[in-house]
Amino acid sequence: MRLWERVVIAVLIFLGLQSVALFALWWFRLEHVANPFLFALLSLATWYGIFRMLVGWYNLFHLEQPAPREAPRGHSVAIFTTSSPGEPYEMFVRTLAAARDIAYPHTTYLLDDTRDARFAALAAEMGAVHLPLIGFPGAKAGKINEALKQTSEEFILVLDPDHIPFPQILDRVLGYFDEPSVGFVQVAQAYHNVAVSFVSRAAAEQTFTFYGPIMQGMHGTGTTVVIGANCTFRRSALESIGGHGIGLAEDLVTSIRLHAAGWKSVYVPEVLSRGLVPEDLGSFLKQQLKWSRGVHDVLFLEYPRAFRRLTTHQKIAYFTIGSYYLVGLTTLIYFTVPLIYLWFGAQPAAITLSEYLQHVVPIGILGLAIYRLSQRWLCDPQRERGWHWRGTLMKIGSWNVYLNGLLLALRGIAVPYVPTSKERRKTRFWSLAWVPLTVIGVSFVTVAVSLWQRLYVLDETYVRVTTEATYGMIAFLIVNVMLMSGRVWAAWQDRETWEDR
Repeated sequence: MRLWERVVIAVLIFLGLQSVALFALWWFRLEHVANPFLFALLSLATWYGIFRMLVGWYNLFHLEQPAPREAPRGHSVAIFTTSSPGEPYEMFVRTLAAARDIAYPHTTYLLDDTRDARFAALAAEMGAVHLPLIGFPGAKAGKINEALKQTSEEFILVLDPDHIPFPQILDRVLGYFDEPSVGFVQVAQAYHNVAVSFVSRAAAEQTFTFYGPIMQGMHGTGTTVVIGANCTFRRSALESIGGHGIGLAEDLVTSIRLHAAGWKSVYVPEVLSRGLVPEDLGSFLKQQLKWSRGVHDVLFLEYPRAFRRLTTHQKIAYFTIGSYYLVGLTTLIYFTVPLIYLWFGAQPAAITLSEYLQHVVPIGILGLAIYRLSQRWLCDPQRERGWHWRGTLMKIGSWNVYLNGLLLALRGIAVPYVPTSKERRKTRFWSLAWVPLTVIGVSFVTVAVSLWQRLYVLDETYVRVTTEATYGMIAFLIVNVMLMSGRVWAAWQDRETWEDR
């Protein structure tokens, strides 16, 4: 990052923090509290959104990129890729062929759980070692840990079977292991099926900023995390924590344990492979439930255990990652607050819409300016720049899935580890869209009843007193309807027709 870029970032973040401070001084006035309980809920939702924006600013301020290091010759390297029942055979043909063509000398291992003789033959054909690992608990991580016992290489690149690695991938990461304290090196993730559907574009958009300025900022604070694919580990680092972490967020479990054990991490912001994102809404939602459930487990279980052994930056990083899926709870609050007011008259805050906009718009403008500036550090700017509105719509539209993940974590109910589908699937429209359609339907009914009451039922004096508050709540409901439209559209695209049955 050049000096002028760092100065511009610092100035914008300073102005942004100033606008947040002014908003806080205005928001938390005692006279604004109408209903203490509802005000607390609305404050939680409001300030969670601001907190997530501040997380982005914090990482952008600390953004750093590692200087390239030449990979020394003579290291022994293993590449682990796993196969599970139901995954398409053709995908492994492409991945193993690409792994064979990686320039740095290595041995590729296929950790196979399919019981399909074709996979052993394919491994032999592609110059890989076939390791039949059937029935080991822990899904992908369980197979990796068993393979660690059967191999001896100094470094291990974990490659998801849907990722096609580039020939130079190992040459770009092995040099950083010259520092003995480096336990793992993570590279960016990118995808070659982004344009297939609305869902695939939205799913990819949700990752662009994370793998760009966010992870580069995390590198600057020594908090780079394992992403599950395209991560190269030092064997002794994994062995020091008892092997790869097991869980629905096994990558995050591994990261926090390695950092707690004192190992350092490096992030290389380069596209050195391309994989797959979910192409249909059903697969996307299943993936999000799995991630939400797993990340909440890390927040509730792993984080407290590791807390004392983490650096200050690492404590901040794992809390911010672990709280990411609380968006399910805060979105529910945003949906219900205007409904409670319009149906029952319970007002959370004695604030007019005009006052709110006057204080929140500066935060929004500066937030958007910083967001666009941060895109200078996307890993593939030509393909990834934009407002990423599809990703935002799908994130908010999936609120009930994230909320379900939170509730399952609190109740200790397990979610089975099922690999995300690598092929586009169709599902009945209602099963995919009933949640957003319910929100839209309830919102429309509420708006219609509220307007009818104000025009024909309520006393004119009462109407005059409550006009701005009512129309402010109606405006929030309309925004909610708009935010649900992305998931409805995705469900319509992936609907199962009579011809498909």
